[in-house]
Amino acid sequence: MNSPIKMTKYRTLLLATVGFNFSFLIWFSFAPFTGPMADEFGLSLAEIGVLASAAIWLAPFGRILTGWLSDRFGAPTIFAIVLAYVGVFSIWSAFAESYTVFFITRLIVATAGITFVIGIQHVSEWFDASELGTAEGIYAGIGNAGAAGGALILPRVFSPGWSGPIFNTNWRAAFFYTGIVSIVLAGVYYTFGEAAKSSQKRAATKSKASLKEWIFTATRYGTVVLALAYVMTFGLELSMNGWLATYYREGFNTQNLVLASTFAATFSVAAGLLRPVGGYVSDLLARKERNIIPFFTGRYREQWTFVSLCFVVLAMFGMTLAGLTGQVLIAVSAGFLVGMGCAFSEGAIFAQVPAMFPDSSGAVAGVVGGVGTVGGIVYPLVYAAPLLPNLHTGYSIVAVSMIPIVLLAAWVFQPTVAERATDDGLVTGRDSGGVADD
Repeated sequence: MNSPIKMTKYRTLLLATVGFNFSFLIWFSFAPFTGPMADEFGLSLAEIGVLASAAIWLAPFGRILTGWLSDRFGAPTIFAIVLAYVGVFSIWSAFAESYTVFFITRLIVATAGITFVIGIQHVSEWFDASELGTAEGIYAGIGNAGAAGGALILPRVFSPGWSGPIFNTNWRAAFFYTGIVSIVLAGVYYTFGEAAKSSQKRAATKSKASLKEWIFTATRYGTVVLALAYVMTFGLELSMNGWLATYYREGFNTQNLVLASTFAATFSVAAGLLRPVGGYVSDLLARKERNIIPFFTGRYREQWTFVSLCFVVLAMFGMTLAGLTGQVLIAVSAGFLVGMGCAFSEGAIFAQVPAMFPDSSGAVAGVVGGVGTVGGIVYPLVYAAPLLPNLHTGYSIVAVSMIPIVLLAAWVFQPTVAERATDDGLVTGRDSGGVADD
């Protein structure tokens, strides 16, 4: 389908970024309203943690599937389908009277997060390799900041005293109107989006969208290590987006809903808006062929990814120490540093993905993005675990769990391993999947 206007790489980047920014906003639109929702449905703190975790449950499979579907059918069609059904179920959740109906509808709304890999694939179909890190960083960074937009805008627009023509409950109104916007955006994306910059590029990508090729690329060492690295970065970001408003409210007795959400938004701003920096630095080091650490010589993108992963681990230990001071502003500052580490790491990781697999970017982005969301499922359960002595300890437990991933990255990023990371993997080669070896 031809767009009513001539699409360029920058217009495509704008379209994808707007679509994903709103997807992130509607994905975490529940977070600012956990207090009033808990009151209405009688939820405990642990049950709020389950709700935050549930927002990620369908994302792993959904991202893996839609990444492959984007390669096969084109990003605009798949993006529009997801936005449309998310909007319908968001509207439905606004009318839910039982917690069961509410939980199921919000579970489906949470699949808005799978649009990430669709946009990653779409942007990669328009930009050259030397610009991929920066372009994907802008897309994902500004898109991820939708969570901050939700935390800052929604509780202010839909305040506790909300009285509208349809709802007198603020969170119900928020879910209804964001659902309407989602359906409108679906139409816009389908109408204006074009799948690739040329028919040749579209054909090359579509030709790789087979199950056998997917199995091969999904099991390469490069794909596996980047997927696990995304668990401890983007998975972490998801968990914090759904949890921090509750943490600042309960951990520091900050009962003001708007203030707690504003504190939480500082993390989302850092994790979102600084992500282009991570992609840009990866591009810059690759272009300049500059080593920044005395390890992994000549593997410039890998060096930056490794440094940023180490920073995330240290920042999470710092989160616990900051919380134990009892000073909420110190904890907010520590949260900002965690968000910065997530941003740099995520930008670095998704500078590598399309550069490594230029004709299978959707499939690999689906695996990396899908597996990465597992952190968003598991980590909130750790934060809210009733056995912990306080709400601050969980961050250090999560940090310890990240260390094996960093060690695996150190092995794969060795030059002798890294140069074969797109060919060697968990299965012996393309012959095992029925595709001829190179």
